[in-house]
Amino acid sequence: RLSTGLVPPQRRMIPPVESLVKYDTPVLVSSSRDKAKGKKSDAFSVDKKGKALQTADILNAILPPREWTEDGELWVQYVSAQPATRSDAISLGERLDQRLQLRRARDSGICTIREELYAQCFDELIRQVTIECAERGLLFLRIRDEARMRIAAYQTLYESSLAFAVRKAVQGEEEKNVLEGKINGMMADRRDKLKNISELQLRADGSDETNEERWQVMKKKHVQEIKSLKELYKNQTKQLMEGLAPPPGFVRPPG
Repeated sequence: RLSTGLVPPQRRMIPPVESLVKYDTPVLVSSSRDKAKGKKSDAFSVDKKGKALQTADILNAILPPREWTEDGELWVQYVSAQPATRSDAISLGERLDQRLQLRRARDSGICTIREELYAQCFDELIRQVTIECAERGLLFLRIRDEARMRIAAYQTLYESSLAFAVRKAVQGEEEKNVLEGKINGMMADRRDKLKNISELQLRADGSDETNEERWQVMKKKHVQEIKSLKELYKNQTKQLMEGLAPPPGFVRPPG
């Protein structure tokens, strides 16, 4: 059976998430078996006409009510439609600073905690403005949605660039390994060639020594042969001259 009412004093109930947005007192909508019916209940059903209902509908469209289940019962907490005063705005700024310090949000750079708290603060400002002027609140809603879309686009761009950087890093590492393998192969080939050059140099040095020894032997032999031929030539020339010389006492007849 559908039942609505405020939270009983004896029942201890904690909202799911503490927020800077001002909400009304949680309302018991239904038990778990009547959950489908309970979602149709409206905390502002007491006001069937007029601007209050229109403002409530706009507020619920901009800032949907929070729902959670506790002990098999469905609870709903609608955003407050109470107008804000100057002291509420000052209190909102103070609570924002307190939450930033309490949750240790970073002062600069990317910080999800700071982003969440500022988003809650902006939603509360939208609530306050919407109560005073619904059109102005809807305009603020467009600004909020545009900012969120831009941040989502930046996040998508960042994630894609990060993925691209990771792919490039992996590709560079693979290419580095390939180049290192080629360098190692070329260094091994260089060592082998240097070893062959050393062996050939040793063989060339040994061949030069052997050729020098052979040259000296051949030179010495050649010199000896020349000397022997000169002695033979000298002796044969002497013998020839002796054979052609006239005998002793030979007188050449007058011509």
